[in-house]
Amino acid sequence: MTVPTTPSNLASFDLARYQDPLTIQRVVHNARTIAIVGLSKNELRASYFVGYYLKRHGYRVIPVNPREAEILGEKSFKSLLAIPDHVDIVNVFRAPDALPAIAAEAVKIDAGNLWCQFSVINEEGARIAEAGGVTVVMDRCIKVEHARYVGRMHWLGFNTRRITSVRGGLQ
Repeated sequence: MTVPTTPSNLASFDLARYQDPLTIQRVVHNARTIAIVGLSKNELRASYFVGYYLKRHGYRVIPVNPREAEILGEKSFKSLLAIPDHVDIVNVFRAPDALPAIAAEAVKIDAGNLWCQFSVINEEGARIAEAGGVTVVMDRCIKVEHARYVGRMHWLGFNTRRITSVRGGLQ
C-alpha cells in the first residue's frame, strides 16, 4: 500500500539526506542522458522549461509522456521501460503518489539516479529506488542545481556572479 508523504507524516521523514550538495554535484556533473517523466509539450510548464534548459546545456533529454509522440524534437516514450538506451537520471515531474511506480521502473532500467522535482516527495518511492541501488535527490529542481554548480544562474535566471554556492568550490 502506498502511503503518500503528507505534511502530517513529513516531520518524521529525513528529507535532508536526499539533498546532499556533494551528491547533487556528482549527479549533475556525471550524467549525460536524462529521462523526464511528465515532460509537457506546453511551453509554459516548468517541465518544458527544465527540459529545454537541459537540452540547451548538452544533456540528452528523453521525454516520458504517454500522451505525446514528440516533445522538444525527441521521441516521447510511454514509460521508462520503453526506453531502449541507458538513462543516467530519471527526473520526475509527477504527483508524489506516482513516485513508487516510477522508482520501481527506474530500478528495472538500471537508472543511475532518481531526481524528484520540488514537492515530489514520497518516502516509499525513495526506499524503492535506494533498495535497487538508485541514488535519490528529492525536492530539488535539477535546473536550479545545475545552474548553481555549473555557474550559469544568469541563463534564464538571476545572475549571482558566483561560480558556485559551495565554499571551497566544487568537490
